[in-house]
Amino acid sequence: MPEIQFTKGHGTGNDFVFFSDPDGEIDLTPAQLAAIADRHFGVGGDGVIRAVRSKNLAEGAAALAEDDAAEWFMDYHNSDGSVSEMCGNGIRVYARYLIENGLAELAPGETLPIGTRGGVRDLQRNANGFQVDMGRWKLDGGEPLVRAKNLKVQRPGLGINVGNPHVVVALSSEEELAAADLSFIPQVEPEPEHGANVEFVVPLEPMVRDGVGHIRMRVHERGSGETLSCGTGAVAAALATRYWAGPDAPNNWKVEVPGGTLGVRMWPAEDGEHVSLSGPADLVFEGTLTV
Repeated sequence: MPEIQFTKGHGTGNDFVFFSDPDGEIDLTPAQLAAIADRHFGVGGDGVIRAVRSKNLAEGAAALAEDDAAEWFMDYHNSDGSVSEMCGNGIRVYARYLIENGLAELAPGETLPIGTRGGVRDLQRNANGFQVDMGRWKLDGGEPLVRAKNLKVQRPGLGINVGNPHVVVALSSEEELAAADLSFIPQVEPEPEHGANVEFVVPLEPMVRDGVGHIRMRVHERGSGETLSCGTGAVAAALATRYWAGPDAPNNWKVEVPGGTLGVRMWPAEDGEHVSLSGPADLVFEGTLTV
């Protein structure tokens, strides 16, 4: 049976199994990917990320058309083996994986473009690890209602797309946030066509300190369940909270998740408002796995 060399890494507790396949020769099935991510019988992780050159993957053609410098593609699968468009924590750790393994270089002040199914994302180093420009975002519209176990009534949500779909729900207190049982999949009505990550958010007190917004979040990720952190979810949660707070709300946010703290920043660009995510990226251990 074939073997792969893997590396385990995480960003604020959102953990992934990485392996290198530059030429796109390793074609794992969803069942094999799910087995790798299994926490009891596999390596364990919220997802599996294959490092493949964009030119050697069908989806990479779109990335190279967008930016011909996007040599590497983040081939990301959730822990159940399903495909995901984008992962904000995963792409930061992916950048470190590429650099630590000599597959890419990123000097201070330079930019590393990486292809994803949600488009090309640009990364830079910062004091806390890496910052990724998540590009433009958009409201997905509608007024979905969300039901979660241990929350007594359905709550209204806000649909936000940051390369993958999210529904953000505001709760009234940290007690409600702690009570939600996210081992069960939250029910969204109407159900999004391609599913969605669901974030539950409460503002901290005071919400704005020194011009920076502060919120706390938990998340149920589509295809992975509750995770200690979700980078795109943190971005969506900050965007939703600013939307609810009104025009005087800040453009810089700190998002507390069970695994740590992430930074989110919004700024105007020629093609519309962009949003970035920053935070740590850690590689934990390496090994060999038979698949």
